[in-house]
Amino acid sequence: MIPRSTGTVVIGGGQAGLSLSRRLVRAGHPHVVLERGRVGERWLTERWESLTMLTPNRFNRLDGGPAHADPDGFVRGAEFASYLRRYGRAAGSPVREGVEVEAVEPGRDGFRVRTDGGVWRAASVVIATGDSDAPALPAVAADAPVQLRQLHSSRYRSPSLLPGGGVLVVGAGPSGQQIAAELRRAGRRVWLAAGTHTRMVRRYRGRDVWDWLDELGDLDRTIDEHPDPASLRAMPSIALTGTNGEELDLGVLHRLGVVVTGRVRGFESTRVLLGVDLGEAVAAAERRMHELLGRIDEHAGGHGERVAGVRLPDGPRTLDLAAHGISTLIWATGYRRAYPWLHLPALGPRGELVHRRGVTTVPGLYALGLRWQHRRSSHMISGVGADAAFLAARIAAGGLVPAAAARRRARHSVRVPALA
Repeated sequence: MIPRSTGTVVIGGGQAGLSLSRRLVRAGHPHVVLERGRVGERWLTERWESLTMLTPNRFNRLDGGPAHADPDGFVRGAEFASYLRRYGRAAGSPVREGVEVEAVEPGRDGFRVRTDGGVWRAASVVIATGDSDAPALPAVAADAPVQLRQLHSSRYRSPSLLPGGGVLVVGAGPSGQQIAAELRRAGRRVWLAAGTHTRMVRRYRGRDVWDWLDELGDLDRTIDEHPDPASLRAMPSIALTGTNGEELDLGVLHRLGVVVTGRVRGFESTRVLLGVDLGEAVAAAERRMHELLGRIDEHAGGHGERVAGVRLPDGPRTLDLAAHGISTLIWATGYRRAYPWLHLPALGPRGELVHRRGVTTVPGLYALGLRWQHRRSSHMISGVGADAAFLAARIAAGGLVPAAAARRRARHSVRVPALA
C-alpha cells in the first residue's frame, strides 16, 4: 500500500485534537486527524450513562465553538460527544474515524505513522490522545478473590447492569464519589475505600467554585509560576458533581448510607485489608479546601459562610466480602498515560513525554491536552484552545511538509499567524 502524505498527523479526535485541527484548517495547513473510534468515543462508551461535567457549561465551550444553551447547567457526557461532532464538522476538520495507530516512527521527510488502515507520512505528529487514556489498576487488583467481579470505572455504566449484592468502590476522586452516590441512591449497599482525595464545596459566597478559581487567576496560572512543578501531577482532582449542581463529599456519602473506609492495602482470602489513615486523609482534604476558601475571602473581602467539617466514624480495618454479600469491586483509580506505539526517543525515565508547552525533545513531535501542559487549564475543555493556538502557529509557521502536501499548501497559501 502506497503511503499517504500530509503535513501533520494529529492522533486523537477529542477536544484537544479538534481544537488544534480547527486552527490548522484556518491556517491552510494540510493535516489529518486519526481517531481510533468515533469522535467523542470516550464520552459515549467509556463513561457511565448519567455522567455530567464537573464544570458549569460556561467552562465547557471549546475554542471558537458555540456556547451551550444553559451557562449555569452541566452538560451530560453523551451530549458533549454530540457537541464535539458538531464542532469538528463546523471547522471542516479532516477526521478519519475508526483508525487505530499502531506505530509512530522515523520516516522520510519526518515521520511514518502506521495504522490498521494504512501508512501516513508527515513532517510533524501531534499526540492529542488526552491527559491519560489508559485505565490504571493498582497491582493489588491481581490478588482479589476470583469470585469477585472487578471492573474499572471506565467500564461502569449504571447500577442496573451490575450483579446483585453489595459494591465496593475503590477511590475517592470525582468518579469514585459520584459512582458511590449513584449506586447508593439506587438502593445498593455501598462501601467506598478512600485514600488521598480533595474536598470542595460546589458554591461559596453565592458563586460556583469554578468561577472563583477563574477570578483568582488559578486557571491561567502557568507551570513556570508554580514553586514545585514536579508535585503538580500528583495533585488529586477536585471531587465535585454536576448532577443538579449538588454538593458531594465523603460526609454527604456517609449520610446517604455509604460506608467509608480507609484505602485498600490488600486481600486475604475473602477479606479486604484496609488502611487506618482515613482520618489523616480527611483532615488533609479539609486543610486544602480551607486554604482555597481563605484565598477567596481575602480576594472578596470579609469572611464567607462557615463550612462544616466532614465527620466520619472510624472505618473498619478489614472487610469480609462474603459476610457482607459484596459481589462487585469498581476500581475508580484513574487513568495513566501509555504510548506503546511511539517508537521515538521522546519519553523520560518514568515513561512520560518530555516536553515544554507541548514541544517534545524530538523535532516535529508535539503533544496537546496534557494536565499542566502550560496552564492549570491546559487539559480542560475551555483551556485547551490556548495551547492549540500556540502549537498550530508553530506547526504552520515552521513545519516542512512532504513534497505533495507542500505543493497543495502553495496552491492555497494563507497568511501564517505569528507565534503566541
